Amino acid sequence: MHALKYHHGLHVLEDIAVIMAATPGYADYLRGAVLVPVPLHPRKLRERRYNQGLLLAQSCAQAAAGQAVVEELLTRVIDRESQTHYDREARRKNLKNAFALAPGVTISPAQRYVLVDDVFTTDSTLNACAAVLGRAGARHLDVVTFGHG
Repeated sequence: MHALKYHHGLHVLEDIAVIMAATPGYADYLRGAVLVPVPLHPRKLRERRYNQGLLLAQSCAQAAAGQAVVEELLTRVIDRESQTHYDREARRKNLKNAFALAPGVTISPAQRYVLVDDVFTTDSTLNACAAVLGRAGARHLDVVTFGHG
């Protein structure tokens, strides 16, 4: 994940897709879900030139053999510094109101949504994103991450 996130290591995506496809039950876990990547702030996206969460979500969809779709339902509206050096409470405060529903998005209470993030550290990012989706009406939320920090 470090190579993908910080060193343009896009080559790892193929290996991740192969590992996911070979993992028993993985495709079943994603079947019928809308995969929602954690968004980057536009400034960070300009710097990195790609959203690793979106690329990972696309790898998930590939591993699910078309049984799941990727939709960018969230937007990052507040540009914060990196979370890497914060503890749980500081991360939670840093992410308060940082995410919003993307313009024009409608959430279906009956649909299952799976948030996709690169690394799970304290759950602050995922909880902040889940809160936005929940307020918009999502009732079935799950998570996929690929590393633990």
